[in-house]
Amino acid sequence: MRVLEQQNLSVKYLSAEDMSVTASLLYQAYHDDDVLRSVLSAKDNSSYEAKLRAFIREELSSFGQGQQPMVGLFEGDNLYAVACVIESQTQLQASRYWHWRLRLMLSAGYLQTQQLIEKENTIREALQEYGHYYFLAFIAVDPHIQGQGLGHYLLTGLDDLIASNCDVTGMAVFVTQAKDKAFFLGHKYQVIKALSFEKVSGELLFKRRQ
Repeated sequence: MRVLEQQNLSVKYLSAEDMSVTASLLYQAYHDDDVLRSVLSAKDNSSYEAKLRAFIREELSSFGQGQQPMVGLFEGDNLYAVACVIESQTQLQASRYWHWRLRLMLSAGYLQTQQLIEKENTIREALQEYGHYYFLAFIAVDPHIQGQGLGHYLLTGLDDLIASNCDVTGMAVFVTQAKDKAFFLGHKYQVIKALSFEKVSGELLFKRRQ
């Protein structure tokens, strides 16, 4: 396992040239995600993986077109961790672009697309009282270098993103695993509501802007 030099790390916005590595990191991180496993149901593993790749591709495309924050943790030019954030007061959060829905329906399926949209709507309704906020849709660290605190470093970078936008109240995230919950609680996120999707239970957490 490669050990990264912390002093050489930097958090910055992703560019179009970073999308291939970003898609790979997200695919590895969310391959066994309980919600996506449930929603992107398939007859076999290869079908599921094809749907997952299509889902990630369309998500990144919609983030780019919607000019939503996508940040990465770099060592020099090498990208090792990514985070994709949705700002609530945007068209992307309010209702997905029609071409995103169409492409996802063609690749992942109509029912799966509707279930993903319903998941977004449920989370958005649960966050209404928080006004204008960020939602952490994806976060991933290269599995070959996990355990070096890179996720913590990236979350600190997201704190800077929150602090730089005086209009937002904070950052929300939905988690299904106890280890992920502990990770975010360690960064002063607080549990605000339990939610369930397709027999998968999880918790919605929120960190207020300091």
